[in-house]
Amino acid sequence: MDEGNLFSANLSEDLLRNAPLASRLRPTFLDEVVGQEQLLGATGPLRRSIESGTFGSMVFFGPPGSGKTTVARLVSEAADASFEELSAVDSGVADVRRVLERARHRREESGRRTVLFIDEVHRFSKSQQDALLHAVEDGLVNLIGATTENPYFEVIPALISRCDLYRFTALEPADIRGLLDRALTDQVRGLAGRADVPLAFRDIIAEAALGDARRALNLLERTVHLAEAKGLASVDRETLEEAAQKKLVVYDKKGDAHYDVVSAFIKSMRGSDPDAALYYLAVMLTGGEEPRFIARRMLVFASEDVGNADPRALLVAAAVAQAVETVGLPECRINLAHGVTYLSCAPKSNASYAAIEAALEEIEAHGAAPPPARLRDAHYRGAAKLGHGEGYVYPHARGGYVAQRYMPERLEGSRFYEPTGHGDEARLAEFLERMRGLRERGEEETD
Repeated sequence: MDEGNLFSANLSEDLLRNAPLASRLRPTFLDEVVGQEQLLGATGPLRRSIESGTFGSMVFFGPPGSGKTTVARLVSEAADASFEELSAVDSGVADVRRVLERARHRREESGRRTVLFIDEVHRFSKSQQDALLHAVEDGLVNLIGATTENPYFEVIPALISRCDLYRFTALEPADIRGLLDRALTDQVRGLAGRADVPLAFRDIIAEAALGDARRALNLLERTVHLAEAKGLASVDRETLEEAAQKKLVVYDKKGDAHYDVVSAFIKSMRGSDPDAALYYLAVMLTGGEEPRFIARRMLVFASEDVGNADPRALLVAAAVAQAVETVGLPECRINLAHGVTYLSCAPKSNASYAAIEAALEEIEAHGAAPPPARLRDAHYRGAAKLGHGEGYVYPHARGGYVAQRYMPERLEGSRFYEPTGHGDEARLAEFLERMRGLRERGEEETD
């Protein structure tokens, strides 16, 4: 081996030995990638395009640590293409043009393809993105842009239309746990033979990572290094929390802690205590709870516990749920807090919940009663002979209200919805009391 090759080999070995654990464990082939089964599984669209060599330009979008950069490198390796990488944070139009010029020379001289990976592509200005258009359209480079943002909001339409979009999702704790186990058993690239990490602590690290593989591996590496510095053969909780620089929440999303904290969260909003509700929200988020689950609970709460006392509550909860889908963590924690404080401070009524429960109980006990003939569908041939629609008065023809009865005959006088006197529902209670009285007396509304 000549001196130059020896130097390169020594450098590569040194980098492998001293690089961060997350870099050392970066997958070298597709089957090592964890998660993203919807993209990289046996029938996943991205896997098929990589293995067939038919991929074009792409945008990978999803949370940090979900594998976007790793997969981009594997795409390049699978195609035996040159890999060029730019960061949108510190690159300009001139940098883009230099890469494109190298790609042109490479294609002319050897016919070799170039994969241009741009991290945080959403940070590129419109002029920087425009500079890529012709090269992408002509196939001079296969662009792979990575972003944590919704590309439809942050990438220009002309570039989006020339790329396939692939959504990466946050890794599940089980996926991350597999990475941690691999790191602790790998003799060459991992931490095998160093301080032992008990299984329970591996679970805590996997949960605390919040779907980010890089964060999990960095925490594991700091923990093991700190344990070694202390002379510990096995990591203890104090060392783990010292490495994390914070208290780690033990929150099993499938166990008792999950149900207990969710219960306390709902009851705190129901009790109009936004401070307690925010605390339990923070516990869930810190413990890795799925934000969409929290948003769904808030949607139910808005109708079950606020209802018509403040009809806007459901609109707020629905807007929060949409924001969670669009924004994602970490920013959507602010949207969730917005909704929690609104719902906690809203006037409360469970009248809608009680109403549907009462109606269901009636049907369960006595079966469903048929509607009066005048309310039945009268639009089909022969309906008139059955008396359907006969006697029905169209309310809009009488100023919006007529004193006709709508309940099945055996249920006349039954009430399922009993509005409270809280918030907007107080007005509804007054309105319904007047309407019910007019129906019972068979009188028309005159005011």
